Amino acid sequence: MSSKQYLALARVSSREQEREGFSLEVQEDALRRYAQQNKGEITKLYRIAETASKKDERKTFKELIAYAKKHAARLDGVLFFKVDRAARNLFDYVELERLETDHGVPVIYVSQPTENTPAGRMMRRTLANMAAFYTEQQSLDVRDGHARRIQNGLFVGKALYGYVNVRREGRGLIEVDPVAGPKVRRIFNLYAHHGHTLDSLLEQLRREGITYTDANPQFSRSKVHTMLTSRAYIGEVQYQQRWYPGAHEPLVDRATFQRVQALLGGQTYRSHEMTYAGELITCGHCDHPITGERKTKQTKSGPRDYVYYRCTHYSRKGHPRVRVNEAKLDEQVMALFDRIRIQDDDVRGWFLRVLQARTREGQQESEQHVAELNRQHTSLRNQQDRLLNLRLLDEIDADTFASKSTELRDRIEDLKLKVSMDDRRRAENGEIVIKAFELSQTLKEKWLTADYQAKRRILEIVCLNFSLDGASLDFTIRKPFDVLAEGSLSDKDRGDWI
Repeated sequence: MSSKQYLALARVSSREQEREGFSLEVQEDALRRYAQQNKGEITKLYRIAETASKKDERKTFKELIAYAKKHAARLDGVLFFKVDRAARNLFDYVELERLETDHGVPVIYVSQPTENTPAGRMMRRTLANMAAFYTEQQSLDVRDGHARRIQNGLFVGKALYGYVNVRREGRGLIEVDPVAGPKVRRIFNLYAHHGHTLDSLLEQLRREGITYTDANPQFSRSKVHTMLTSRAYIGEVQYQQRWYPGAHEPLVDRATFQRVQALLGGQTYRSHEMTYAGELITCGHCDHPITGERKTKQTKSGPRDYVYYRCTHYSRKGHPRVRVNEAKLDEQVMALFDRIRIQDDDVRGWFLRVLQARTREGQQESEQHVAELNRQHTSLRNQQDRLLNLRLLDEIDADTFASKSTELRDRIEDLKLKVSMDDRRRAENGEIVIKAFELSQTLKEKWLTADYQAKRRILEIVCLNFSLDGASLDFTIRKPFDVLAEGSLSDKDRGDWI
């Protein structure tokens, strides 16, 4: 006589329940013991650990229900330790009742046995209601606990990099990490006051021997960007996308933080920045943007990343299903560099001088803006002097003087920062044009080692109107680089510039 076949699920959703005796091992032993006592065996056991996310929990429960329906004819029951181990909400419990009524598979709670009668079903539904109430109430309690921590200026959960969680008199507090804290201060200082980009900052950290952790020494670009944009380092805490005053020690002063945000320019960092994505190129077939995707493949030397590019409408009916490896696009760009390379040193020098002259002309508008900012700065300085004279003559009280003085000082600092930013951007924009030309005249290997932002700026300066026709990258070469590509430097070609 064949043994009975059972399906089973064991669930632990918190350490508290494990301490109360509901560990996975305890549940699994009880489920197997029930099956043996009823001359059966568990043919498939599902486990939901306390570390599982809600999405994973839901996925496992759905898999169990689907499996039970598919194999209903040969199953003698679905086993759970208790009702609240099976269903944490009423929707799940309804699915279990339908499994019984529609598919004829008994649902058995081994530590809460009930008969399959109206009274038994009422008892199970009552237990399911209690489980749903407990879950909802626990969620409210957690939110209330988080709100109390925020009101007290404390982080919700684990402290971010630069801080450490400690226990003081039974309370979870946050203190500066003596190892990581100084690293955060150094990162802000380097970016705010030493003219670094994110990439050059990472290189500087490597030169100084500043590591992220012992297990993971290298700072990633995304981690550094997250640090530089987090208000937690000026003494605030985040909860539900909003920032509140914190009780922890700031690692960075507000002036430095504001300067860093201005230098970042409010740009959102994209963790998968790809040279030819981000709407730089349109599809030659349908004019929609080209997007990128990163694939990891196992090779003999270990995992290796590959980047492919395709149209955003790649999957549409009738659309060519073409994906182009980034290396293929790099080859076409480097072939362009070969075309615009000048062999004659005298011609190269002339071209560079003209390019520098045109670049300076293009900076006039920016210089006019800086001049206007300096005029406003002088005006505010004069207002400060007049305010001080009024205070010395007792024509305004101390509180009014302090308030107005602070306001003027903040406005002056803001203007100084804007002037500094304009000067820096003007210099960078001037340099990038020259660098684009110099790069076009140097070894192609430099392109392969350039960072994402440098590549994008170079492409935008040298070319325009990118499109991808199959695997071919089509573009229009800007002046004066088109002259180089055509191999002509006659006077008639020197009229239009970048």
